[in-house]
Amino acid sequence: MNDPFVRQSPSSPHNYLLANNSPEAAKRFAALAELFDSGTVRHLDRCGVSRGWACLEVGGGGGSIARWLADRVGPTGHVLVTDIDPRFLEPLKQSGIEVRRHNIVTDPPLETAFDLVYTRLVLMHLPEREQALQHMISALKPGGWIVLEEYDTASMHPDPVSSPGEVFLKSHRAMLRFFDDGGVDRRYGRKLFASLRTHGLGQVNAEARAFMFKGGSAGASLLKANLEQLRTPMIDRNYITAREFDEDLAQLDDPDFMTPSGILWSAWGCRQ
Repeated sequence: MNDPFVRQSPSSPHNYLLANNSPEAAKRFAALAELFDSGTVRHLDRCGVSRGWACLEVGGGGGSIARWLADRVGPTGHVLVTDIDPRFLEPLKQSGIEVRRHNIVTDPPLETAFDLVYTRLVLMHLPEREQALQHMISALKPGGWIVLEEYDTASMHPDPVSSPGEVFLKSHRAMLRFFDDGGVDRRYGRKLFASLRTHGLGQVNAEARAFMFKGGSAGASLLKANLEQLRTPMIDRNYITAREFDEDLAQLDDPDFMTPSGILWSAWGCRQ
């Protein structure tokens, strides 16, 4: 991901807080794919992705969905995958997938003839998220589909009182506070349905998914990767002590550990 995404300081609201240049990025992408790709594919199937389609993925991350799209559209189709830091996407070029370094907010507009535009966990991190969404919609051809997937981590927290055994780690609380201070809209997933209708799309619909993360699972691996990447700035800002952080991290490998995920909202609509 690029300029507004590369982390400069923990207090700036204009920088991506989980940059791809960190050692934890590969672990995060693997966990995201294991957790969410099956649901994502189901939504893309519903939109009718098929041979010959032209597809755009914004913020392709580890490239798992771009690979699926390329297999689905075949040699007569085209897949363009962008990221402001495409280091994990470069190997996709060998499969005929077009990889481009691109900032959806500040760089020149992309082509405007896509049958599908897709993005996951990108818009919530952008201060200019509505502008970015408009650029994505503008890239669709008439009749083209947009599929968005974003978290709502503000509406549901671990609750040991109502669900005995759930744990709300101090480091997890610190990370949510860090995101709030960094300008992340942690409720953005909940807003997708209304936003697509406001932008004039047709056949708009949405679905929400949540998971129970247990110790040693892909969900715990995702949480661990995010926490490890943010360890230093969270401790530097006195959100958590080093000892508390290390104690929390050890719990993520405990098979008895359990905590609910945020709510992943998927929303889709068709350009009229």
